[in-house]
Amino acid sequence: MEFTISTPAILFSAISLLMLAYTNRFLALAALVRQFIQKFAEEKDKHLLKQIHNFKKRLTIIKYTQLFGVVSFLLCVISMFSIFMNMIIAAEIIFALSLVALFVSLLLSLQEVLLSIGALNIEMRKIEDEALN
Repeated sequence: MEFTISTPAILFSAISLLMLAYTNRFLALAALVRQFIQKFAEEKDKHLLKQIHNFKKRLTIIKYTQLFGVVSFLLCVISMFSIFMNMIIAAEIIFALSLVALFVSLLLSLQEVLLSIGALNIEMRKIEDEALN
C-alpha cells in the first residue's frame, strides 16, 4: 500500500463530523445541567442530585472524547506535514497514533452514550417512585 498525503486527509472529514457531534452532545448536556441545577435549587429532590452527578461524569467523558478527537486531528496534520517533508516512516507512525487517538475518542463516546442511558434510567425510577407513593 502506498502512503500518500491523501491517506491522512481522508480522516479530516470524519474527524470534523465527529467533533461536531461531540460538540452538539456537550451543548445539549450543558443545557440540561443548567436546567437540573435550577430545578434542584427549587426542589432539593434526591433524583435531581443523582442526575446532576451523572451529568458531571458525562461532561468529564465528553471533555476527554473531544481532547482525543483534537489530538487525532492534530496528528493527522503532522502526518501530512511529515509526508510533505518526505519523512514517510515518521508520517506512517504519526498516522497510526492518530488512529489510536481516534479509537480512544470513539470508545469514550460509547461510554458517554451508555452513561446517558443511565440518566434515563434515573428519570424512569423517579416516575416509578412517584407512582408508588
